[in-house]
Amino acid sequence: MSYDKVKQAVQLSVGTKQATRMVELGEASEVFIAEDADPRITMKMVNLCKKMGVQITYVDSMKQLGKACGIEVGAAMVAIRAEG
Repeated sequence: MSYDKVKQAVQLSVGTKQATRMVELGEASEVFIAEDADPRITMKMVNLCKKMGVQITYVDSMKQLGKACGIEVGAAMVAIRAEG
């Protein structure tokens, strides 16, 4: 499942601001977006990822995504740093 990929990632940027920054800097290889997150927030990231050519993976729950990142609160989105 996608949550496992998040758990195994070497470097994550959790949350809207940090994930957006990583994508803008060209450092993200993949972004995970929770389907239950506010579309007003996630649409900006979807458009940015399309523009920058970053893969988007949708997951069911903000709560589960936060848990996969090792935090106690939900996360709308998480970016994984490109390896290398």
